[in-house]
Amino acid sequence: YSNVTFTQCTSVIQVTATDADDSMYGNSAKLVYSISQGHPYFSVDPNTGVIRTALGPGDMDREQREHYQVVIEAKDMAGQRGGLTGTTVVNITLTDVNDNPPRFTQSIYQFRVSESSKSGTTVGRIQATDRDIGKNAEMYFTIVSGDGMDMFEISTDKDTQEGVITVSKPLDYEKKQSYTVEIQVQNNQVDPRFLSAGSKDMATVRIGVEDVDEPPLFDKASYLMEVKEDAMVGVTVGSVSAMDPDGARSMVKYSIDRRTDMDRLFNVHPGNGSVFLLKSLDREETAWHNISIIATEFNNPRQSSHVPVYIRLLDINDNAPTFATIYETFVCERTKAGQRIQTVSAVDADEPSMGHKFFFSLASEGMHRSNFTVRDNGDNTASILTRRATYSRLHQSIYLIPVVITDGDYPMQSSTGTLTVRVCTCDREGNMELCSAEALSSSPGLSTGALIAILLCAIILLMIVVLFTALKRQRKQEPLIISKEDVRDNVVSYNDEGGGEEDTQAFDIGALRHPDAAVALEETAKQSLASRDNGDVREFINQRVLENDCNPTAPPYDSLATYAYEGAGSVAESLSSLGSTSSEAEQDYHYLSDWGPRFRKLADMYGAEDSDFS
Repeated sequence: YSNVTFTQCTSVIQVTATDADDSMYGNSAKLVYSISQGHPYFSVDPNTGVIRTALGPGDMDREQREHYQVVIEAKDMAGQRGGLTGTTVVNITLTDVNDNPPRFTQSIYQFRVSESSKSGTTVGRIQATDRDIGKNAEMYFTIVSGDGMDMFEISTDKDTQEGVITVSKPLDYEKKQSYTVEIQVQNNQVDPRFLSAGSKDMATVRIGVEDVDEPPLFDKASYLMEVKEDAMVGVTVGSVSAMDPDGARSMVKYSIDRRTDMDRLFNVHPGNGSVFLLKSLDREETAWHNISIIATEFNNPRQSSHVPVYIRLLDINDNAPTFATIYETFVCERTKAGQRIQTVSAVDADEPSMGHKFFFSLASEGMHRSNFTVRDNGDNTASILTRRATYSRLHQSIYLIPVVITDGDYPMQSSTGTLTVRVCTCDREGNMELCSAEALSSSPGLSTGALIAILLCAIILLMIVVLFTALKRQRKQEPLIISKEDVRDNVVSYNDEGGGEEDTQAFDIGALRHPDAAVALEETAKQSLASRDNGDVREFINQRVLENDCNPTAPPYDSLATYAYEGAGSVAESLSSLGSTSSEAEQDYHYLSDWGPRFRKLADMYGAEDSDFS
């Protein structure tokens, strides 16, 4: 097997044959080579066995025939008659060269694309063929001309070797409905020997733009508006404008996205897009307002667009300057005239374009009795100076200095701030040692109202605690009323939800009552148990227990069994006058005391009579 890229007489391969005869004996081992199959494409050197091409490159084309089979014959006796022969087969394959340029499958391509297509959207694919193979068939596409060079671009699909046309910029049907581009294709690798056949091909691509219903389009990407903070309600701040870009030119209505204007400070005219005020504004509260305005088509409310609107409030001088902080100032009893005891500054909520400029002066009501002087330093600060050398803490411990602060903007605003100066005893270095109690009490702290409120809350809380404690103690001291009728033995709790026997432990209910009542109850219970411990009751209970044990339909063992014992026959027999004995013999009523506490009063009555008779 051999791969060949050739010119005429190009050596392809050399074949060699061997002969077992003695080469020293005549011509019996002398070999001659010849081609028995493969003419006229190849030839073989009769002496060396080298196979060569017999035709030029133009006569052999891989695209027409790629594989050749050549049969070589070797004959001894120098090729003379009577010589012996042997043959071999040589398979020759022509390798490819880039001798064929790519060619479009058609000269004109047509595609359509929606105007709403985003950048990168595929418009279509175009194909070109190349008779070569491998790298010689690789190609690339380029847009060389046309009115759509800036709107589209083309790339090569490495797998299919197709040209892929995509959108590179937004399209607008209302501006241009179609584009035409010229596309060129050529191989990545070009063989200069075959340029005469041409290495490129051209095709025309026509792209039509399809119209879609688009939302309204604002004439700006955003709007900046300015309004003075003292503007009246209803004043127009600015306006926005949007239009339907489609050919139908649908009417547009405007509205404000209320999520961006929760306080409803602004509104927009639905027809002309003018923005106006609904409420008064305050720059010191909010200097900027960012709202969003919506433009919607009348015919298709689903088509809408938003635009941001930035509204800046312009400052006006509507705030008076004030002291920058609360100053705590003192003056020594022994000082000197003109001594600076404090430097004050001011702040203003307004923001004038040229910056703040403050002026300080002593108020007119304090000039005639002023013990201090206010000196404007010219740098938005002022110095408080003493006007005399001595001050008496006993004579006057506190001085109030009214200071007028004025700004330099228009309209001019001013305010009067009061500076409190305490008179203190100082050491030689001027450090404060002692001030009056009145001055100290005037220092910042809790107000009288706050102290009273705290005291009232404490008193109310204390009363609640005392009342709660008294109620709790009263509940503990309530006597437990124990009547003669309220006699209990033991209370046994059965917390079973099903059948089965469970051991229980009884507890004395008297332990839960008042100690005094518990003692009385215990004595009563003992008497009751003693009185009821008789033979009749035992016999009755034993009989009922035996009946329940022998009863096949008896309830579970640990269920409650009722023994309705009504007692034995009365020893007094009938109490009626007819059944009573007429004898006036002495009767014995001592048995009544055996009936328990319920008959104690009756036993006492008859027992007393017996005592009287006796």
